[in-house]
Amino acid sequence: MSAPTHLRPLPPGPSAPRARARATTRAGTRLHWWALALPALAFGLLLLLLAGSGEAHAATGEVSGLVQVAEQVLRAVG
Repeated sequence: MSAPTHLRPLPPGPSAPRARARATTRAGTRLHWWALALPALAFGLLLLLLAGSGEAHAATGEVSGLVQVAEQVLRAVG
């Protein structure tokens, strides 16, 4: 059994469809800061992984550029 719903009627006049359209476009286009920052950060980290993959320093024990950048970011954030 469905519950009854109570909807408010729209105000009469030609401005009602425009006001409703404006309200839906404003709510639909709002992005949080992390919606852009996280994909950009992931892209940058993957790009660093690909760029530094040609220089393998595992046998010599040297720290790679990616590890150095990650340490700098962690120091800046924390």
